[in-house]
Order: sequence, then structure tokens, then C-alpha cells
Amino acid sequence: MFEQIREDIRCVFDRDPAARNAFEVLTTYPGIHAVLMHRFAHRLWNAGFRWLARMVSHIARWLTGIEIHPGARLGRRFFIDHGMGVVIGETAVVGDDCTLYHGVTLGGTSWEKGKRHPTLEDNVVVGAGAKVLGPITIGEGARIGSNSVVVKAVPPGVTVVGVPGRLIERNRAAHQQRRDQIARKLGFDAYGVSRDAPDPVAHAINCMLDHIHVMETRMGAMCEALKALGAEEVLSDLNAGQDAELRACEIVSTAEEITRLQEDTGPESPPEDDAETPQSK
Repeated sequence: MFEQIREDIRCVFDRDPAARNAFEVLTTYPGIHAVLMHRFAHRLWNAGFRWLARMVSHIARWLTGIEIHPGARLGRRFFIDHGMGVVIGETAVVGDDCTLYHGVTLGGTSWEKGKRHPTLEDNVVVGAGAKVLGPITIGEGARIGSNSVVVKAVPPGVTVVGVPGRLIERNRAAHQQRRDQIARKLGFDAYGVSRDAPDPVAHAINCMLDHIHVMETRMGAMCEALKALGAEEVLSDLNAGQDAELRACEIVSTAEEITRLQEDTGPESPPEDDAETPQSK
């Protein structure tokens, strides 16, 4: 038991640069307190003292702001940073060397009995405010970005961001270079994201632009081939289409933009009324 407590304290120094000494960590870190009290409550739960286990969990929630059901299973060197608002459900399973930040929910999506909460494999980081819902599995070494909502299984070693969560492929070369460092010190991205993490939406748009560029190149080659065959009429039709003015499109999202667009286009003329008005009679 004491060796496990020492492991919990040492892992804080690996993942929180604000930690100064073991006494400060043991006395002022609510994440440590919540994990220690949960282990006691979990033993009571497995021994059949269900009400007493729930009472210990309730007191821990009152003291730390972290709610962990006594039925949840937590691995070794599990660290909850800051911790306020963390909720871990009854059937949740957390592997070794995992990190959770404040506001994280490991919740369920069903009222039915049985497995209804997520399973986190080893070395998973869940960023602040993220919601991982349902009986899904988060693969080893995965990262859940802050405020993400994850309702589907996540493969090992990838990062998930957004609502709903979208997968981001990690840089395999960089991941290989870090494996030696992980052997002596846990490598993790603070709050589940890093500064060089790509935007999946921007990546999709860039792929579309690349595809358009390829299509334009092929279209140019086709035009040259048609010109060589003497198909002047087809080329003239294509040139006429290219000379047509393309109107820019804009996504309007605020009231100021709507007002500005109305001013640019001018007021719409009211529809003509074919019926005679009383004054015209």
C-alpha cells in the first residue's frame, strides 16, 4: 500500500511542474486525496459493504470536488490534475499511467445494468472538460483534447479533438523518437493537445483543394489533347465557362455581418401587388 502511495506521489512530479515536494503533494493535491479515498472505498465495495463504500465516496466528493464511484477500477500511477468536476462512473476502467484534468466525465449513455462506462487503456490523457461516454475503449497512448465529446472507440496512439470527437493521426516518426524518453519519464501532451496538433477540418479542406488542383491539371491536359485533335468548338465552350464571373460566397454567422450584407446589396424591393388598392379605384 505504501509503495503504491509513493508511486502516486512520484507520478505527480513527472506530470505537474508546479509540484515542489512530497509533503506539499500529499497534503494539498485533491487528485491524490480522491484516489487514496477511492482505493479504500473500492475495497469496501468489493467486500460487500456497499453503503459504507458509497458514503466514503460521498465524503471524498465533498472534500475534493471529484466524484469516483467505488465500483470503478483505477490503475497504478493514476493522476487527476486540479480535479474539480471530474466524474468517473461505476463500470469505468482506467489503466496504468493515465492522466485526467478537471471537468472530465467518464460517463454512460444508458440506464441499463452492465458495462456502460468507458475503458481507458494505459498512458491515456484526457484533457480538461472532455466527455468520454458509453462502453467504449480508448486505446493505449491516446489523447483526448480539451472539451471533446467522444462516443466511439479510439484506436491506440491517436489524438481526438472536437465535438463530436475527430481522430488525428500522430506523427509516427516523432512518436518513435519519444519512446526512449517514455521509458524513463512519461511523455504526455498537456490537456490532451499540443501546439503542433493539426486541425482535422482544415486538413479535410486542404485535401479538397489538392484534389481540385489535380482535376484542373488533368482538365488542362485534356484541353491540349482536344486542341491537337482540332476540337475548337468544345474548347470555345470551355473557355466561355471559364470566363464566367464566379461570385464569392460567405458564411454569415453574426448579426453585424447580416446587416453589412444587406447594406451592400441594398433593400429588397417589395413584391408587386396586382390587386388594385382602394385609392386607385
